[in-house]
Amino acid sequence: MLLSMSLIFLCGLAFGWLFRKFRLPGLLGMLVTGMLLGPFALNLLDQKILLVSPDLRQLALIIILARAGLSLDTEDLKQAGRPAFLLCFVPACVEIAAMVLLAPRLLGVSVLDAAVMGTVVAAVSPAVIVPRMLDLMAKRLGTGKKIPQMILAGASVDDVFVIVLFTVFISLAQNKTFSPARFLAIPTAIFLGLLSGFVIGLLLSRFFTTMHIRDSGKVVIILSISFLLVSAEQYFEGSIGFSGLLAVMAVGMTLKQKKQIVSKRLSLKFEKLWVAAEVLLFVLVGAAVDVSFALKTGVAAAWLVLLVVSMRFAGVMLCLIKTNLDAKERIFVGIAYLPKATVQAAIGGVPLAMGLASGNMVLTVAVLSIILTAPIGAVLIDALHRRLLTADRADATDAP
Repeated sequence: MLLSMSLIFLCGLAFGWLFRKFRLPGLLGMLVTGMLLGPFALNLLDQKILLVSPDLRQLALIIILARAGLSLDTEDLKQAGRPAFLLCFVPACVEIAAMVLLAPRLLGVSVLDAAVMGTVVAAVSPAVIVPRMLDLMAKRLGTGKKIPQMILAGASVDDVFVIVLFTVFISLAQNKTFSPARFLAIPTAIFLGLLSGFVIGLLLSRFFTTMHIRDSGKVVIILSISFLLVSAEQYFEGSIGFSGLLAVMAVGMTLKQKKQIVSKRLSLKFEKLWVAAEVLLFVLVGAAVDVSFALKTGVAAAWLVLLVVSMRFAGVMLCLIKTNLDAKERIFVGIAYLPKATVQAAIGGVPLAMGLASGNMVLTVAVLSIILTAPIGAVLIDALHRRLLTADRADATDAP
């Protein structure tokens, strides 16, 4: 296993660096690394690490959502108002609906399998969006209208909303039975996740005030509590749901409100953790891809991804009706909502691991969505943000 870990990190970092040299997201290089090292190509990875791959991918998702929570100011979210709230779920719902309509025709899957596929693909990527929105906030680009904050907040909640829907549909696909109670679990999962995260965040803020603990120790405490919150999901059944991932983000948001200086330092710590977590996440999901199967279904699956992503863009435009954003700013928000990577890598292999007949197809579409949208979204955000966004007047001269 140690040899496998060294190959994952050294080759993943090397390929990531190589792709960035060509102005492509480094995560694509990490995906390619996994495909090459995995069992369907060179088969250089120990079976033991492949068995714990789902847990490692979930760990990476926890880290990026905790970082997003620590960086998100709820006051900015309140000021962004209605469009930020709509961006949390409308684009995802539009994309899932498009997948349910199109996937059975293009790929020959069932409606339920298409719904599972839709929830896997629908989430936007914190790995691509979070660092770029934080960079825009630092440069004060678009901050006058709270555009980066709105995207960061909407995308973070969008991910959790989609993951909650994914757990509902994957359960239906596994049990082959429909239960309305499982859909009632969605609002309770959101409410209980936010409430528990808020309470724990308050307790941690008081604890960190009274106890002198190094920032590294605080990170360990936050991570440990995050693991407990995510593990608690399995104890909620029927019409009562609980989103541990939303609770993780809510903990960070509460700490941001109560301990701003500390939360800024902790966010930097989580950023450093993400360097290793990102490599693990994308190399391991690449290793799970059956390359020969992907080549057989690639063209139809690629068309499907492009069609549903275009519907997501339309969903974003719908959310921005009657806002103070001009046409350029609306286009930027639509572009920022295109990239997919982190959630697809974290849950794309779950149906396959559970033995669902559509598992290979879902994973293939998930990986193709990363390959197609991550570079397009990242390149467009980096290339167009200065043209489409306006610098905050108070700091316009400071923006590099």
